[in-house]
Amino acid sequence: MILVVGANGMLGRDLINCIGDAARGVDIDEIDITSLESTVRILKTLKPRTVINCAAYTDVDGCETNMETAMQVNGEGVAHLAMASREIGARLVHVSTDYVFDGGKGSPYVEDDAPCPLGVYGESKLAGEMNAAFNPDHLIVRTQWLYGLHGKNFVETMLRLAGEKDVLSVVDDQIGSPTWTVDLAGAILALLKTGQRGIYHAANSGYCSWNEFAKAIFEESGLAVTVNGMTTDELNRPARRPLYSTLDCGKLEQDTGFHPQPWRSALKAYLQLRNKQNG
Repeated sequence: MILVVGANGMLGRDLINCIGDAARGVDIDEIDITSLESTVRILKTLKPRTVINCAAYTDVDGCETNMETAMQVNGEGVAHLAMASREIGARLVHVSTDYVFDGGKGSPYVEDDAPCPLGVYGESKLAGEMNAAFNPDHLIVRTQWLYGLHGKNFVETMLRLAGEKDVLSVVDDQIGSPTWTVDLAGAILALLKTGQRGIYHAANSGYCSWNEFAKAIFEESGLAVTVNGMTTDELNRPARRPLYSTLDCGKLEQDTGFHPQPWRSALKAYLQLRNKQNG
């Protein structure tokens, strides 16, 4: 059995769907990963062979003012999962982020590049990566710019704003790879099926700015919205963001044979599925 922690979230729900009958999901109503006692009790009761941690405090700006909560969930929570999973002989899969990097490299990041987070969110996620190693049988999957059917995300925000405004300003100096949670779930399953351990990067292929992503969303949706450019400094958010945090997924492809689809085709497939579900 594969236990998905954070099963009600955007990635968690797609993972449950992709795994099928072998999946069991738990969320905050059943497990509190900030409590070692709660974590050990659930894992000893369910006895999964693999634990996939999708639980996280992902409010990047909120982390700046709620450092303690960020560290408890993103850092200490992973330590508890690592210790509990090790105790029952289960593998731990932990989902991490491009925010462990500062974005200053100027080319796609590989798994061996030295992390250097810019803010509390990245620091807390890096702590989680380090704590995952309490279980020697661990797999860390870094990803970025996630969107999916089951949670708040950039695509849904843009589509909502398109119903309110004809002109939008979106930052054009942050570069990354928009990633559909369905494709990330597929990458995680490919890593599990081939028995991989250690750190892997998984994202849809290609890259763009948030501005280009917004334009693509409107183009694929047939919406006439003008998207102007603006800088990250002009946006003036509490947390610093990496400006170029594209992830190199060559190791994933080489070791598993899984080839993430281009971000634009993933977006198109997502929008088609979304429209079908919305009737």
